[in-house]
Amino acid sequence: MLAMIHTLLRRPSGLAEATADALRALALVGIVVAGVGWGPLSGISLALVAGGMLLPRLLGLRPSVDIAFGVVVLVAVWSSVLGIYLTTRWWDLPVHFLTNGLCAALLYIVLVQFRVLADADTLPRPMLSAAVVTTTLGLALGVLWEVFEWFGHTYLDPEIFVGYNDSIGDLVWGGAGALLAGCGMSYLTGSPTSLAEPTADADPAPL
Repeated sequence: MLAMIHTLLRRPSGLAEATADALRALALVGIVVAGVGWGPLSGISLALVAGGMLLPRLLGLRPSVDIAFGVVVLVAVWSSVLGIYLTTRWWDLPVHFLTNGLCAALLYIVLVQFRVLADADTLPRPMLSAAVVTTTLGLALGVLWEVFEWFGHTYLDPEIFVGYNDSIGDLVWGGAGALLAGCGMSYLTGSPTSLAEPTADADPAPL
């Protein structure tokens, strides 16, 4: 945990990391802009996204992944704030594909680092294992998102679009994005080595 905090607080190294941090600063500004211009719910949405954008930095992911995640979640939340999902109904499918895939990958990495899940690199078929688990996590996140949309439509804002076809389409595209992320887990983590730290009783490396 201390290592993660150190990673979060250290100064950016290189243009790519500085760009990722600039996106996080942009998200912070967006909280005020969305809250003033579109209401408190929009401001809360931006605040949640800004918090989530800290995860790639905490996990020490490669800057290109950090930037991609920041761009995707900012596009996703501003598409909601600006009502693009209502005016362009197909737009939510690619957004679900990208957002759900990256979120599932980040959740997988968090669970591995906290030893809730086994690191796929320690298993006989690492790519298949990562793909199966990440896809499962992505589908679970998709279900939670659809429940959140239903709750928002029912209790917060009736303009939030819900429907059977919409929900199934979102789950399918989100699951496909999670599958792709799982297949590319070695790139997302930036190293083919184990994500989990070695245990104290691990066998020493041969000389």
